[in-house]
Amino acid sequence: MSDSKKWSVLVTGGAGYVGSALVPRLLEAGHKVTVLDLYLYGEDLFRDLRGPNLREVKGDLRDADTVARALDGVDAVIHLACISNDPSYDLDPDLGQSINHGAFLPLVRAAKAAGVKRFVYASSSSVYGIKDEAQVTEDLPLEPLTDYSKFKALCEEELLGERGDGFVTCIIRPSTVCGYAPRLRLDLTVNILTNHAINNGRITVFGGGQKRPNIHIQDMVGLYLFLLQQPDEKIDGKTFNAGYENFTVMEIAEMVRHALGAEVDIVVTPTDDNRSYHVSSEKMRRELGFEPSHTIEDAVRDLKAAFDAGLVPDPMTDPVYYNIKLMQKVHLH
Repeated sequence: MSDSKKWSVLVTGGAGYVGSALVPRLLEAGHKVTVLDLYLYGEDLFRDLRGPNLREVKGDLRDADTVARALDGVDAVIHLACISNDPSYDLDPDLGQSINHGAFLPLVRAAKAAGVKRFVYASSSSVYGIKDEAQVTEDLPLEPLTDYSKFKALCEEELLGERGDGFVTCIIRPSTVCGYAPRLRLDLTVNILTNHAINNGRITVFGGGQKRPNIHIQDMVGLYLFLLQQPDEKIDGKTFNAGYENFTVMEIAEMVRHALGAEVDIVVTPTDDNRSYHVSSEKMRRELGFEPSHTIEDAVRDLKAAFDAGLVPDPMTDPVYYNIKLMQKVHLH
């Protein structure tokens, strides 16, 4: 990769689930990396990666001085930091708003002022709300149903408003991420089902008919790396859905059972959460030429290997794997 462009990248929320898989890959590809994070899940996540190309800034995205320090010498930002998922957000809506939306425009403007050339924003496929269309494409109107997704949509608008010569912006709307990462989340569909199948021998499916789009964490990380290598005009001002496979929750449960090759009971109970959507990632394939290659079954097998290797102690009880439990525990303000 010696002929590829090397960036000095700030990853906000770099010590979170996706960040914990992204940071090592960025370093491996020869980029310089700054992580800005509160490190709620422990401060030793990158212990083995520490060196001249990794700078860690422990602090709050809402603090202008911290942000200025993190942006020093940086020419690209991958903005992952947020209070993620609706339940965590709903615990403290003011906190969620201050981090997910209040801190956003100041960060974007500070990045511009600091000479950042490229800003990639991780939005969410939840900005679409519930759609009847067979394929949910980037040009459909956004109808976010929750505060979490409303603020994601607002940030998209604000970012596009700041776009200008020499400040390239790109918005990614990820599907639900799955698979193993050093800072693991076990509160996401595929990961929940796999954890329960392995450690309980049974999976409870709520509803089952809802379609949920998924993307393997290595493909998600691969996309961010890929975006850094694209020419400005290919990504500037563009929005891309990032997903791979759309299956119903019941199909995912069957895939988990199949990938594990074990006796796993699947129990179905009714749900009032019938959100169902089929996200199309055709534009990402067609315009960017990025093709995900890791399946849901790969994610299940990766998780099983991590459990078998003892990398996930106390998976059913430790709050560190569950954003909402951890948020309740740390009382962030």
